[in-house]
Amino acid sequence: MTNDDETAPADGRRRDRARGRGDRAGAQPRKRGWLRETAIVVVSALVLSVIIKTFLVQAFFIPSGSMEDTLAVGDRVLVSKLAPGPLDVHRGDVVVFVDPGGWLEQKPDTRNAVQRGLEEALTFVGLLPQNAGEHLIKRVIGVGGDTVECCDADGRLMVNGVSIDEPYLKPGVSPSETEFSVTVPEGHLWLMGDNRSNSQDSRSHLGDPGGGAVPMENVVGTAALILWPFDHWSLFRNPGDTFAEVPEP
Repeated sequence: MTNDDETAPADGRRRDRARGRGDRAGAQPRKRGWLRETAIVVVSALVLSVIIKTFLVQAFFIPSGSMEDTLAVGDRVLVSKLAPGPLDVHRGDVVVFVDPGGWLEQKPDTRNAVQRGLEEALTFVGLLPQNAGEHLIKRVIGVGGDTVECCDADGRLMVNGVSIDEPYLKPGVSPSETEFSVTVPEGHLWLMGDNRSNSQDSRSHLGDPGGGAVPMENVVGTAALILWPFDHWSLFRNPGDTFAEVPEP
């Protein structure tokens, strides 16, 4: 005859083993559920990032000194894609635009295939700022129909016959060392860097098709703020007073 006290520990061990198997079995669905929820969050974040980058804002970095002292080499700039579009581009705005052809020197790509693919993927979803491989950043001096000239007797630019004072110019730099007089075609912009002595801008392409003016369709958006580095953080403000007296063409 078997004693109940002797069988109790064996029964307990069997119950413990059964509970252990049950716990492990229950853990598998919980783990799969956690992985599924994590994947949904990651995919949703990536989709949202692509939508934001495509329609609202996109980050770019500054590779040259053509916009000093407004922008320094290495600055990360957040660009609003609402203009052109729902909003208009105005004289004085700083815009990012796609090279209309011949503005940028083609440099060899030293990245390997893995680096190139990873950077392009992260840039596509908006986790890396867009490089300047085919983009430039300049300030709008004239819009379609405007006549932009250099210079008046005091060395200032003139827009539609009115001389303008440009507070955004790099200190010590003249408005332009190149004399010109152009009428901007409709649907185009006349663009110049703030560091005029170190800017290959519309003036450098007077002999190109369009006379140096950039088609509005090439404009990606208007600069909204400097994201990085933190000590350069600032909002872009249109220098409205500079063009306040300029009449419509």
